[in-house]
Amino acid sequence: MENHRLFDAELVKLTRKVIEMCSQVKQQLTDVVVALQTSDLPLARRVISNDEFINNLDVKIDKLCQKIFALKQPVASNLRYIISALKINNDLERIGDHAVNIAKRIEPLSDYKQLVEEFGIGSIGDKTSDLFADVVELVQTHDLVFAEKIMIRTANLKEECEKIEARILGEMMHQSEVVIIATNILIIINLFESVANYSANIAESITFVVNGEIVKHGRQN
Repeated sequence: MENHRLFDAELVKLTRKVIEMCSQVKQQLTDVVVALQTSDLPLARRVISNDEFINNLDVKIDKLCQKIFALKQPVASNLRYIISALKINNDLERIGDHAVNIAKRIEPLSDYKQLVEEFGIGSIGDKTSDLFADVVELVQTHDLVFAEKIMIRTANLKEECEKIEARILGEMMHQSEVVIIATNILIIINLFESVANYSANIAESITFVVNGEIVKHGRQN
């Protein structure tokens, strides 16, 4: 009985840690989008320095999952939840890494704000940040209708990113003087697109937690 109570307590702790991870990554993504839009270099540097905290939290969640497995061999919904928590944690850590990678590319773009605006990078950043904010809510509510909407929005955002990427590549072919800057912008777009992909992954993980359905091979990329 004591072991069972400890197991339940650790599950509650795991939930809180995952939500904390969501909150920290959400703030990183929000900050890097603002830094990109405003060329706020101190804010970009703060995003980079905060990565260590997220990495430490990532390790704590992994170790907590291992501890829970050691306490008891979970079955059914508990097993799905722990497996999904590990995957969600990994996806969150990768989103945090992408925020840092975007932050590192802001300074070279600080003298080209007009070009960033022209390509609509700030808008893509806002949409990506808004999408992830909904993912954070989903992690707390486990609303499958919401999960499906997130996957649809992800697909739409990816299409928008692909259109901008095509436009950037076209500009690079006709204006050799913008190649270096355009390359940085292209990489940032790819990073935002990857964040959208990880957001969809998390929505899939929540679907798996709720009903055991694995949806990744049914999602159109």
